[in-house]
Amino acid sequence: MYIKVKYVVDILLFFFTFCLVKLKTAQQHPCLSEPAFNHNHLQEKHKMSTTLPTGVEILAPLSPEFADILSHDALAFVAKLHRQFEPRRRQLLATRLSRQAELDAGKLPDFLPETAAIRAKDWAIAPLPHDLLDRRVEITGPVERKMMINALNSGANSFMADFEDSNCPSWENQLNGQINVRDAYRRTISFSNPDGKQYKLNDNIATLILRPRGWHLMEKHLKVDGEVVAGSLFDFGLSFFHNITYLREHQRATYYYLPKLESHLEARLWNDVFVFAQNELSIPQGTIKATVLIETILAAFEMDEILYELREHSSGLNAGRWDYIFSCIKKFRQNRDFCLADRVQITMTVPFMRAYALLLLKTCHQRQAPAIGGMAALIPIKNDPIANEKALAGVKADKDRDATDGYDGGWVAHPGLVPIAREAFSKILGDAPNQIAKRRDDVAVTAADLLNFQPEAPITEAGLAMNINVGIQYLGAWISGNGCVPIHNLMEDAATAEISRSQIWQWLRSPKGVLNDGRKVTVELFRQLQSAEVNKLKQEYGSRWTRQYEDAARMFDLLTTSDEFVEFLTLPGYEYIA
Repeated sequence: MYIKVKYVVDILLFFFTFCLVKLKTAQQHPCLSEPAFNHNHLQEKHKMSTTLPTGVEILAPLSPEFADILSHDALAFVAKLHRQFEPRRRQLLATRLSRQAELDAGKLPDFLPETAAIRAKDWAIAPLPHDLLDRRVEITGPVERKMMINALNSGANSFMADFEDSNCPSWENQLNGQINVRDAYRRTISFSNPDGKQYKLNDNIATLILRPRGWHLMEKHLKVDGEVVAGSLFDFGLSFFHNITYLREHQRATYYYLPKLESHLEARLWNDVFVFAQNELSIPQGTIKATVLIETILAAFEMDEILYELREHSSGLNAGRWDYIFSCIKKFRQNRDFCLADRVQITMTVPFMRAYALLLLKTCHQRQAPAIGGMAALIPIKNDPIANEKALAGVKADKDRDATDGYDGGWVAHPGLVPIAREAFSKILGDAPNQIAKRRDDVAVTAADLLNFQPEAPITEAGLAMNINVGIQYLGAWISGNGCVPIHNLMEDAATAEISRSQIWQWLRSPKGVLNDGRKVTVELFRQLQSAEVNKLKQEYGSRWTRQYEDAARMFDLLTTSDEFVEFLTLPGYEYIA
């Protein structure tokens, strides 16, 4: 309990400090004195409260379009999920803090002795539905209307529509996302650009998979019995309630990606949510299928157990590489022996990433589950043929490696990369839908392999400056409402911004946080480089450099120099947005 209270106090102190900085800046710069949005509406119960289920409050504007999504019955369903599972969710988040305290004290993670029998037994997940058998190319992106149409039309086998890391979770974004998902399932989704260009679905489209928010995120605009509802239950509950009956009538179902899990107990909670939801809506058990993103170092030690907990609802695992790197930095931030080199050096071929990728592959295929490779963040470069050729070659090498290793598919972030990924996997798969039958019993990964955090060098001034540059640009875009941002020819989302700020935080405090020219990374050096990067960005952005980017620079400074490590930058960021 002490750890949980301490964490809450730390977050409140962070918000207090951030507000003081904003107030001081506003006094110096009157143009910044107006808040980014009006918080008053969050304090008012909506006028239509008489139509809401008992105990439910909506603390945000409710347009007619949103009212269709937030119907009485849909909110009643979300309220049932909240009342049933919120206590366990809070317990599991408290367990995360306890485990972090153990890591801070020097305890290293290992495979769980109490679940050794599960790892030793011969078992498999339930059979996959037909539309999840072939996932050789998956495209990802936020639940934004035009981007969803382009992704569904891209030629990819499946599309992960994201309510989480590539989506800024403003009230409008989340509710419009639910509308867009509903329309996509019914194939009525369309979009008209201001210039008159029309977007609509092709006859053949990708299979839609949804990613709700992680267990740690909240939906501050909805309360049940006076408690704020978890973003995960809000996103899942509304999407499942509004679409599952229609999809069942058309021999289809809802599929999900589950982010940020840190243990098999968190997977068990999701499985219990699925069982409860299917029972409530009289849907056969096992209809829901979910792929878990292994994007935390602790989950890497429990992959068998995670598949086991979800075995009736599992559609495999995904190597969520960028969040995984962030998780390693975050979890071992106090370990004086831990320090990673510049982000650009941390590829999928370094020891700890290679061990993680091969163990995930071996585990999945042993359990007859798909193994999906992670994201190559490179995107096409229109105005530089030489740089574009280099970027595309990098994507090809990444997908070739995954396919040759035995993965069943891989992620891309841009429609222009679908053909490259398809060629890489089709060269290995041919007409087969996957290569689940390809066992990797030759792989033997130990705990020491997963914790072999190399390389430690080089840490360079250019790498430090790039972290600052990317962090400020992404955070500025995020609090402006955009969670999926092309920066320096990479498609950045919250995970890559998290790497940027967590690396600097750790370099500042680690005795190994030394540049290759011998200088220690200090707050003074960080702020010197940050000032230079801000000035550079102001020139590049011109009139596009708005108050949100000024606030982002200050927030990035606080996140990086604060004595207490803030678990996710999206937590304080969420307090900024409407």
